[in-house]
Amino acid sequence: MKFPKLKLTAVVDDKPVKLAVELPAAVHRDLIAYAEILSRETGQAITDPTKLVAAMLTRFMATDRAFVKIRRTRQTQRVGTG
Repeated sequence: MKFPKLKLTAVVDDKPVKLAVELPAAVHRDLIAYAEILSRETGQAITDPTKLVAAMLTRFMATDRAFVKIRRTRQTQRVGTG
């Protein structure tokens, strides 16, 4: 059976900023399951599923059309006034 591709492809190792969040237990379980599936798909071992959160947020914000439009408008306004 062919499964659809996940939205994440790889986790970029970048200098992190510490952030503390509380997740509902169900979301944490899903995060662990997502990490397991992504590990199988990419062959990249994901030993800490919490490392996926940044990639997921990045992907979410990049595909939120309203956010992208507003952000682009604000950046243009800053450039125009500076």
